[in-house]
Amino acid sequence: MLSVDEIQRFKQRLLALQQELLVMDETGQSASRTVTLDQSRVGRLSRMDALQGQAISSDMNRRRQLEIKAIAAALQRIENGDYGYCTQCEEAISAKRLEFNPSASLCIQCAANNEQQ
Repeated sequence: MLSVDEIQRFKQRLLALQQELLVMDETGQSASRTVTLDQSRVGRLSRMDALQGQAISSDMNRRRQLEIKAIAAALQRIENGDYGYCTQCEEAISAKRLEFNPSASLCIQCAANNEQQ
């Protein structure tokens, strides 16, 4: 079980991560917009590079949105008093796991079981 001080420390980390991701999200949205190139002035390889860059940026934006949602869910668990407990088996999540990923909602065993399925 986590102490009140540990939970506050994790909350501060989560808020800082959330802020960082939101700032990155603002700048990342413009990079994934539709690519429009003047085909008379830009070669086929340049267009392919631009499209590949757009696809990578879109994927990064999608992953960032998932992480923002996970952080919001972790902050909600803190408010509800459920933070630090596995959402599947309701056992305590180890502090080491939360140090690595403060938005973790599953204990290591349940996470491993989910990956095997």
